[in-house]
Amino acid sequence: MRLTPLSDNERLDWLRLIRTESVGPLTFYRLVERFGSASRALEALPELAKKGGRAKPLIPCPAARAEKELETLTRYGARLVTVADGDYPLALSALEDAPPVLTVLGNPALLNTRCIGMVGARNASYNGKKFASKLAGELGVAGFTVVSGLARGIDTAAHQGSLSTATIAVIAGGIDVVYPQENKALYNDIREKGLIVAENPFGFAPRPQDFPRRNRIVSGVSEGVVVVEASLRSGSLITARLAAEQGRDVFAVPGFPLDPRADGPNKLIRDGATLVRNAADIVDSLDGFSAKSLREGGFSPFMYEPEEELAVIDGNGDEEAGALVLQNLSHSPVAVDELIHACHVSIPAVQKILLELELAGRLTRHPGGKVSLAE
Repeated sequence: MRLTPLSDNERLDWLRLIRTESVGPLTFYRLVERFGSASRALEALPELAKKGGRAKPLIPCPAARAEKELETLTRYGARLVTVADGDYPLALSALEDAPPVLTVLGNPALLNTRCIGMVGARNASYNGKKFASKLAGELGVAGFTVVSGLARGIDTAAHQGSLSTATIAVIAGGIDVVYPQENKALYNDIREKGLIVAENPFGFAPRPQDFPRRNRIVSGVSEGVVVVEASLRSGSLITARLAAEQGRDVFAVPGFPLDPRADGPNKLIRDGATLVRNAADIVDSLDGFSAKSLREGGFSPFMYEPEEELAVIDGNGDEEAGALVLQNLSHSPVAVDELIHACHVSIPAVQKILLELELAGRLTRHPGGKVSLAE
């Protein structure tokens, strides 16, 4: 793939490809890697899905639907930012599952400022919200943009505390869908003074599985993530885990041991997270972070060249290899590297089989390079 601006037609093809059923970010990059362009990938999708065992034909997102989404975004005051654009967040582009396309509303220049994620309990205590707001304000004065998810509790306090400096709200639904509705006024304030970011299409109502996907963006654009009040089974702990997997620093505000909302931060501190008393504890720990070096040291969507020039896949598939991969898959996630080792099949062959299975709706990809059979 090229690190050059997309033409209008290429941008439309990118949007069509990522809006096609069963095509997630990893599949998007594998397809463009294999076929050299989104246009050729779109042509190949039906045959790939059929080879993966899909009974119902896979129909790519129609051009008219993608064009309508672009027109609707323009009327709403929003626009698309692709991973090929210069204002796409550099730190986020280092992730293997970086969203190929983001919708932004507000000031997109904030995407490439120094960002700190802040997450925590929705049922936060008064003191927790007060501290989160104060900490966000201090980080703003120190030159950081505070990133959160526009949820109740700590998220709301973090946005309110950094509204006068710089804040980014990453939402789980479409760019126009405010959740919870009680934060509509805050959404409008951030729209005017900060930035709203969404991965899902305009008008899309968020589902439970969309919130963890949103969380990877909160941590992905950030140098580190701060957790303020969270239970052990909360989404905030998922965000902290994602941050650690992404190579970001994890910070936690300690709490009273008898408060269940303190269990998450206290466990993170016990496991090595940096204890936070004030903004200085965070700022002092982040010296030397470089989004550029992170990109150069890890994954980049632009590291690939097309594997072949054909617009359709070779019809001589290895049925034996496919059966072996299926045999070693289950509903429990397994690392792709482990799967390759267990199957004794070449890496390109396994990746091809996984791609076909995903397009057929038979495979689910998980954070950390893991896959499982779809439910």
